[in-house]
Amino acid sequence: MEEMTHIPQSWIRGMLAFIFAGGLGLTANASDLTRHTARCERDMEYVVYVPPAAANGPLPTLVLLHGAGDEAENFVEAWKSLARKKQIVLIAPQLPRDPTLEPQIPKILPCLVDDVRKRASLDSRRIYLFGYSMGGYLAYDGALLDSDYFAAAAVHAMGIADEYSSIVQRAKRKIPVFISIGDRDQMVSLAQVRKTRDLLKKSSFPVQYQEIAGHSHNYYEIADSINNDVWSFLEDYQLP
Repeated sequence: MEEMTHIPQSWIRGMLAFIFAGGLGLTANASDLTRHTARCERDMEYVVYVPPAAANGPLPTLVLLHGAGDEAENFVEAWKSLARKKQIVLIAPQLPRDPTLEPQIPKILPCLVDDVRKRASLDSRRIYLFGYSMGGYLAYDGALLDSDYFAAAAVHAMGIADEYSSIVQRAKRKIPVFISIGDRDQMVSLAQVRKTRDLLKKSSFPVQYQEIAGHSHNYYEIADSINNDVWSFLEDYQLP
């Protein structure tokens, strides 16, 4: 079985307590989003947004991996304005809090993209990945174990645990990675995220790193700013 970054269950419990205490403002407005189910190792529900002018040709695609306790619609809604402007197809699986999911991620994500190809024209050289918090753990898995599938990846508010650092050696390609975190994140260790940055750089991955002054763990507080920085990085890369 592929080696994974592993999501500590104690951390997930803490994250859920943070959410239920009002740490994230989750308000879905999915009027122009569609939800589907695909058989990808397991039955996976996902939400997709296709920009109105998508008929103009193959479009870049961004796979979005949300945090623990969130809904896929919320994460897509946070990106929708930029996606409409930049003509990006958004795909967000609904991620269950199930430890058996993580080993399947490297197969699930490409499978979901293939399912969306039935509905939209996607540019195979410009498929990207962005994960936040718990979704960030899974984004490292997808980026490093599907490094020849995703053109580039971005993670907000998550690092790679020390005991799973060898996962970087499994990447077939030095995929570019953007990492950001608030310097007042109360859920994720800033020191661990810095170690992840250094780990990837030492292994010759192109890395852009950003610490956001005064920002907590709440992505949605400044989602527009984070998304703009993430996309500015991702859009510079495409597969050969």
